Amino acid sequence: MVNLKELTIGVLRGGPSSERDISLLSGEAVLNSLINQGYKTADIILPDVCDIDFLEEWLLSRLKSCKVDVCFIALHGWFGEDGKIQEILEKAGYIYTGSGPEASRLAMDKIASRKVFELHEIPVPRWEVYEDIPDVLPQNLQFPVIVKPSSQGSSVGLSKVDYPSQFLSSLTHALRYDGRAIVEEFISGVELTVGILDERPLPVIRIQSRLGIYNYQAKYTPGFTNYIVPADISQDLAEKAQGYAFKAHRVLGCRGFSRVDMLYSFENDEIYVLEVNTIPGLTTSSLLPKAADAVGIDFDKLVEVMLKSALKTESHVYEIRKAEKAG
Repeated sequence: MVNLKELTIGVLRGGPSSERDISLLSGEAVLNSLINQGYKTADIILPDVCDIDFLEEWLLSRLKSCKVDVCFIALHGWFGEDGKIQEILEKAGYIYTGSGPEASRLAMDKIASRKVFELHEIPVPRWEVYEDIPDVLPQNLQFPVIVKPSSQGSSVGLSKVDYPSQFLSSLTHALRYDGRAIVEEFISGVELTVGILDERPLPVIRIQSRLGIYNYQAKYTPGFTNYIVPADISQDLAEKAQGYAFKAHRVLGCRGFSRVDMLYSFENDEIYVLEVNTIPGLTTSSLLPKAADAVGIDFDKLVEVMLKSALKTESHVYEIRKAEKAG
């Protein structure tokens, strides 16, 4: 039986993505929680460098010098949620929190994940992929539409396009962040999110943005968004949302925890899954902690559950590393 308090927990935060600042905050909250609970910790702030070979060498050297046993990944975006760091840690034999390389890659890539959702009959909005700027406006577009990069989190690069005259500039903006962009139908309705913790769905959260869309500004500007926990929806609708969320989590191969964003359409009386976040925000005011708190799981307990979930599947790796150190 592994005694968690014997381990050194390396909290990985920062990194090179456009979500670096959010990652620093998530990691700081996790680090403080672990310290308050008496864990041995190492604060691993990854540099803002986009050279993956350098990042791999830097990270493994830092983990070794800090004698880290388990990595708590609080990285968002590129080199955090896209499977790259998970693959590096697995090859080096490190235990880490959250989903594995392939599930992380699928969830980060909205195009790949939507193909999986459609294969498993999980409803998604109608969508198309753009890899460059068309010479003329496509005739099949019905406005409004949502334009967003295929592999960004925190709604970075997302725009609601109400008029044809706005489309090309919004698409150009999205393609600055990624080589591919998704253009999807705008669904008028209720924005919902469901956290998954320890392979079980948490209460549904209803998101009410003053901007009419839950973009980066709405997420991170105080007072721009209200969160209703549990959501003020029927029990049947809540259970349907939780069912879709858990199914999306499972078909991508996620493990431990995630957060699934979705929309409920009044017109169609249908829920549409948008994406799965394998490393959701982890500040005390983030959505996964809010949902956990609604069922009596405070932030410290949440962090500990996430940590223990890594050891449930990887305890054998720890025993091997422990034997190597002793030898």
